[in-house]
Amino acid sequence: MESREQTALRPKPMPGREPGGGHGPVRRPPAPRRRRGRRLAAVACGVLAGIALILSGVGLATLTGTSRPARAEPHRQPVPETRTEPTPASVPVPVGPTLGLEVVDDGGSGARVVGVHVPGPGYTAGLVRGDVLLTFAGTRLDTATDLARAVAASHPGQAVPLTVRHATGGRQQLTVTPAIVT
Repeated sequence: MESREQTALRPKPMPGREPGGGHGPVRRPPAPRRRRGRRLAAVACGVLAGIALILSGVGLATLTGTSRPARAEPHRQPVPETRTEPTPASVPVPVGPTLGLEVVDDGGSGARVVGVHVPGPGYTAGLVRGDVLLTFAGTRLDTATDLARAVAASHPGQAVPLTVRHATGGRQQLTVTPAIVT
């Protein structure tokens, strides 16, 4: 009869010896290849490709979100401008009184406040977003332009009465002092 050995009871070979009991060297698997050189080459190629794309304009268009052709357009002769009005950068900004508010036309009469500059005269007076300005210094306001004209005609530093309709529907008389904000 043949005796069967169980796998769990079979002794493991000693290091450096063959499993069959021989005394020859054990075959070892080949050492893993060094990939450092390949990785370095791949990174270098990627960086060089990125630089080339950026310099050609493709990468720049991708980074900035603009759609610009990758190649430069052929040189074209500039068209002389026929515009006679000055550009916005060359127009001097008039310095005058301001309330530090951003307003739009309300559906009916008045100017609706959509922004209040902090700090500013409107903030100091207690105006908030959603308020509708109805009168300024006794002048009825139908549009935001009416408010701009009334504020421009006022004198900086002088208190002016202002009628406001709040978002809740209540009306209030406030005092605002237009100022020159720099």
